[in-house]
Amino acid sequence: MITSQFVVPFRTVSIADIATVGGKNASLGEMIRELSSLGVRVPDGFAITADAFRLHLRQAGLDEWVYAQLDDIDVADTRALTEVAGRLRERISAAALPARVHDEAMAAYKELSQTGSGDVAVRSSATAEDLPTASFAGQQETYLNIRGEAALDVALRACMASLFTDRAIVYRIHNQFAHRSVALSVGVQRMVRSDEACAGTMFTLDTESGFRGVVVIDGGWGLGETVVQGRVNPDEYLVHKATAKAGFASVIRKELGDKALKLVYAGEGLSAARSVKEVPVPAADRRRFVLSDEEVLTLARWGMIVEEHYSKRSGHDVPMDLEWAKDGRTGELFIVQARPETVHSQRLAGAKLEVFRLTSKTKPVVVGKSVGARIGTGTARVVRTAQDLHRFQPGEVLVVEMTDPDWEPVLRKASAVVTDRGGRTCHAAIVSREMGLPCVVGTGTATESIRDGQSVTVSCAEGDVGKVYDGVLPFEREEIDPAELPIPRVPLMLNLADPGHAFRLGRLPERVVAGVGLMRIEFLVSNWIGVHPMALVHLERVQDPAVRAQIRQRAAAYSSLTEFFVARLAEGVAQIGAAFYPRPVIVRFSDFKTNEYAGLLGGAPFEPAEENPMIGFRGASRYYDERYREGFALECAAIRRVRETMGLSNVIVMIPFCRTLGEARAVLAEMASHGLERGKNGMQVFVMCEIPNNVILATEFSDLFDGFSIGSNDLTQLTLGVDRDSELLAHLFDERDPGVKRMIEMVVERAHAKGRKVGICGEAPSNYPDFAAWLADIGIDSISLNPDALARVAGTIARK
Repeated sequence: MITSQFVVPFRTVSIADIATVGGKNASLGEMIRELSSLGVRVPDGFAITADAFRLHLRQAGLDEWVYAQLDDIDVADTRALTEVAGRLRERISAAALPARVHDEAMAAYKELSQTGSGDVAVRSSATAEDLPTASFAGQQETYLNIRGEAALDVALRACMASLFTDRAIVYRIHNQFAHRSVALSVGVQRMVRSDEACAGTMFTLDTESGFRGVVVIDGGWGLGETVVQGRVNPDEYLVHKATAKAGFASVIRKELGDKALKLVYAGEGLSAARSVKEVPVPAADRRRFVLSDEEVLTLARWGMIVEEHYSKRSGHDVPMDLEWAKDGRTGELFIVQARPETVHSQRLAGAKLEVFRLTSKTKPVVVGKSVGARIGTGTARVVRTAQDLHRFQPGEVLVVEMTDPDWEPVLRKASAVVTDRGGRTCHAAIVSREMGLPCVVGTGTATESIRDGQSVTVSCAEGDVGKVYDGVLPFEREEIDPAELPIPRVPLMLNLADPGHAFRLGRLPERVVAGVGLMRIEFLVSNWIGVHPMALVHLERVQDPAVRAQIRQRAAAYSSLTEFFVARLAEGVAQIGAAFYPRPVIVRFSDFKTNEYAGLLGGAPFEPAEENPMIGFRGASRYYDERYREGFALECAAIRRVRETMGLSNVIVMIPFCRTLGEARAVLAEMASHGLERGKNGMQVFVMCEIPNNVILATEFSDLFDGFSIGSNDLTQLTLGVDRDSELLAHLFDERDPGVKRMIEMVVERAHAKGRKVGICGEAPSNYPDFAAWLADIGIDSISLNPDALARVAGTIARK
């Protein structure tokens, strides 16, 4: 391979050579040199240096002219910006490469082609690119499926010219980089034939919260540009780092994207624009995941290797933003790009935690995937083409099919962004995250469902699902500084239902948040699954053919109906378990009432009608009963997968509404028959204390369970004889009643005498800080709260 001032092989450069070959090329060289021996596979190639770029401008007589055009440019005038930038690119692209640069580049290309087909990607690599505080991601152009010297010559000049795209000019100005200080190197990299397989992105942190404990992978069919640019809603995978490093199969979540389009080869030609084309994805492929779990884990391991390497070089944690591709002809996976992640990596662990919450809601107009956790309001501006961008006014909500990198000047004026297509790592998501904008991607129908000029509220504060509401809805914003939270004299835990909030809350320090005291399985069944578990076991008993079709459709991506339930439930539990690992996460088995179960898809044939479901067929009584035991078996299978397959041994299970000692023994036996045996592999089983009999027989219950969690709502209901749902008796329902407090004191005393811990997970401590102080006084072992009550209660029971 030829090496000179103008052309250098990737394998001869390292991350120290950014000034010569730019961030992208330096990183590729670094990985090839340092990480290939660890199994990380990177396609070979070479770089045209920044000196070659400077020579190209100088020899064409464009050097002074180009920068003079930029001296007084007003980037707020989008029309003038487009005109000037287009003129610069046209002149640079039209100029012939210097003879020496051309000849050496073609010689290097011939040598590279001797060991492959000659298909290459031509990729920009700016000399200020991939810095810890500015990635320059997507600012310049990439040209794919380039073959032959003539096509390569065209692509090299076009790539050099792309240093002056509209978006790149704006990005440099907003990040205070002088135009003259940034040059462009061009990478020529062997193409991976992902047009016949799949490709995508990978981040070694959660892109929404900055949580460092996971790897996030997105993927779609064909070349990776469709995922990067947000042209498809990709598959999404989460891998938990700690358990993956320990050898567990730690794919803790998978979300199937529709992947409606793919980018494939379109033959050869001089024009890079004609080298690839978009085609529709067959329906069968849209319904299956692009990667196997084994492939996901391989990519995640590579991502962690790259992250560890860059972190050691830097002396501090460096989360990474990578792109990957799978070759459809060989089946091999490759890392094709790596750079430091530049948004959340700048937010230190002690950064303040923003909590947004709507104070009123209506039915959402559209839903999609949330980016960030903020709420924004404004007038919707539906933009269908770039020619309509001039209509956009500061403070409006941008509603588009998808964003293009050239739209970044407009994005900076928006109050929120909503797209039809794209995943959490697409262009719109990355830019919105960097700018702190609430963004809902992948809605499917936003540009049709939202009217131009309509007032809307864009909410990303409700977990993984982003929602757009009609009108301007009121909301609250709270800022929590973990560093200022006092250490409580009783460990505080969180009541958590939605996994979408887990990573953000998991960043709270252990000195303040000891773990999760209550995770309700029924939330996951309602919101993530939506189907009655017995309908999945006995679909033939669901008589309505339309309902049967809906059930089959929901489970279409899974090997069976029951695997759909087990996998989805396991993923929801695992996401929360991973967020707080190794802190304890107490997961309560389902506690639906019969009327609630009947409301699930396919539920009616399996649920009896009850006059008072609140004290009817619920909780523990269902688990060993023939009417539900097969459904409970699925819950047990999900928990076993979380603990044993995924390695999240911090998950503790809890039995709700356990009326008698005999019932407790029956449930424990049922669990053991499904591989969940108390005491085996560190398995702990807690019981809810919410029935007076749990208090009266607390000594005996202590022999069967590892701990208690007081459910103050039900305990109050059954102690006072007040239906907690009754509006007529609401004035009598008070968890602070002396009788209820005496019951709590009794269970604490009796459980402690047997060496068992007692926590509380009911609403009372969240609603009444003075009640939390009383609980601390009587020696309760932990208090589990709603997240919005954390700061208030921590202050009330601060360690003196």
